[in-house]
Amino acid sequence: MSFANSISQARKKSVLSQEEVAQKLDVSRQTISNWDLGESVPDIYQAKKLANLYHLSLDDLFDFDSEINDIEKMIYSYDKRLDDKINWTKVWSKRYPILSKYQDEVDIFKYRAILRKILENIKSVYNYSEIDAML
Repeated sequence: MSFANSISQARKKSVLSQEEVAQKLDVSRQTISNWDLGESVPDIYQAKKLANLYHLSLDDLFDFDSEINDIEKMIYSYDKRLDDKINWTKVWSKRYPILSKYQDEVDIFKYRAILRKILENIKSVYNYSEIDAML
């Protein structure tokens, strides 16, 4: 990940808009946008102010993408044998609460046949496997 992506992600994680960051650093919103897009980079003084604003060290600001790298490593090292041991609905419901209740609210059997037809069509037309069609 580039430094631009790193500072953009840090800003979003801090739940700050470009306008809010611009006001706090006494720069224009366009300057923040340019940093987020990688069209320019902050000088060391402004980078230090960004790090302080985001409650990160300057090193952490530059390496902010390490969390993303950790997630990617977990995805690539995933062992399919764990599928039977993990209740994925429960796990994903922590992030997306609708998953824990939609089966009680929606007549899923009504839509199952329709979805099955769509997936079969995708598999046939694009020569996809079952999992590729589902994804």
